[in-house]
Amino acid sequence: MPNNNTLTAPVLTDITDDNFVQAYQQFIKQGDFISLTRQFEQGFKQTGKDNTLNFSVNGAKVSLLDSGVLLIEPQSSATSEKPSKSIVISSGIHGNETAPIEIVQQLISDIIAKKIPVKHATLFIMGNPVAMNISKRFQTENLNRLFCGKHQEIAPCFEKYRAEKLETYVSDFFNAGADKGTSATTNRSNNSNNEVTNYHYDLHTAIRDSKYEKFAIYPYQGDKPWDKEQLTFMAACGVNTILFGHGPSGTFSYFSSAKFSAHAFTVELGKVRPFGENNMANFQAMTDNLSALICGNEITLKSFNNEDFNLFKVLGDITKVSDNFKLFIGDEISNFTDYPVDTLLSTDTGAEYRTTQPGESIVFPNAKVGNGQRAVLMVVPTTLL
Repeated sequence: MPNNNTLTAPVLTDITDDNFVQAYQQFIKQGDFISLTRQFEQGFKQTGKDNTLNFSVNGAKVSLLDSGVLLIEPQSSATSEKPSKSIVISSGIHGNETAPIEIVQQLISDIIAKKIPVKHATLFIMGNPVAMNISKRFQTENLNRLFCGKHQEIAPCFEKYRAEKLETYVSDFFNAGADKGTSATTNRSNNSNNEVTNYHYDLHTAIRDSKYEKFAIYPYQGDKPWDKEQLTFMAACGVNTILFGHGPSGTFSYFSSAKFSAHAFTVELGKVRPFGENNMANFQAMTDNLSALICGNEITLKSFNNEDFNLFKVLGDITKVSDNFKLFIGDEISNFTDYPVDTLLSTDTGAEYRTTQPGESIVFPNAKVGNGQRAVLMVVPTTLL
């Protein structure tokens, strides 16, 4: 696969290039979106849904907006009901997190094979093709910290360019849905026939094992309540461990939630594995429910009950301040491992961190982060009223 580790500005492919034309035609026939995305990792010159890179399948219009960005929307003549949902399903924001990429591939190939009729407009994303090709989380910068305009704060690199482009595609998508309804920030609980509700499920896998194999981060909602129906949807997808966000962030899911009032989650579906080594049966509930959402099939959800979930709120961060930072959490320790009160977890120049509450647990411990960055997220169990 093509790659240039020193690249700071993308080298875009011309869509009239013979190799691109051949690869695109192959995608139309076989639906292998991973191959098309990886072959043209930098993107191509002509973008936007009104270009020549679109075709129809089973009553839906398929538009290739960029490498790894595919819009599929029902054509008005193919459905008697007005679409009421705009759905973003993203993967590969970290390039080595392959299971979510393969889930998105499965959904796309099923649509092209006419196994899934598309009732609601869906934007599929494979986020970081460059990182996919080098089997790393990212090439230069962590893409999932660069949204909400934070890409403006860093030096030129592929992730800076990509974050800006992805923000644009998602904004255009949700705004187009709003044009068909009433508002991009429509009431999310009481949707009427002329409103479009936004959704964004950003699929990931974690660096290390977790006490609870699958979990989701529910982005900070400000003064809005946590949506219990969305929590039961997550549970139906096999994800009943939820971490409630405690403040604004630069994550992709927070961008959609904060800017477009989307129902949004960062969903962790197990541990990082190479392409071809994922047991896709382990993600069948997620794949099936996303498919049902796209085609408008009814999804039976249980009533919310705290006992059906492992719910956590953020207590705070352990931040790496200097090169003297030491983290006393081994690589074999799982996310959501809890420690007795007064356990020493880290030391740094002039500081130490000891647990202070019963049930205090770790998430995303990583001593290799840069100075000034979060090394561990500390959480405690909680419930919803």
